[in-house]
Amino acid sequence: MPVYEFACNECGEQLEMLVKLGTKTVKCPVCGKNMLKQMSISNFHLPGHFWYKDGYGLRTNTKSKKGDKNNGT
Repeated sequence: MPVYEFACNECGEQLEMLVKLGTKTVKCPVCGKNMLKQMSISNFHLPGHFWYKDGYGLRTNTKSKKGDKNNGT
């Protein structure tokens, strides 16, 4: 089950909660009204600057320079 952030429009309470996937609202523990799911910052991060210039994700040639020729040995 994922952790989501929720905020109450009535009292301003904000919290993180472990809920089932697809849950849109939960009850506020302070005022009892519905809390809405909030958009939060992703924790996905590619370290460093200009990681794409370092060749990240480029396919490398797996064949040797001589190719796949057999020496006949």
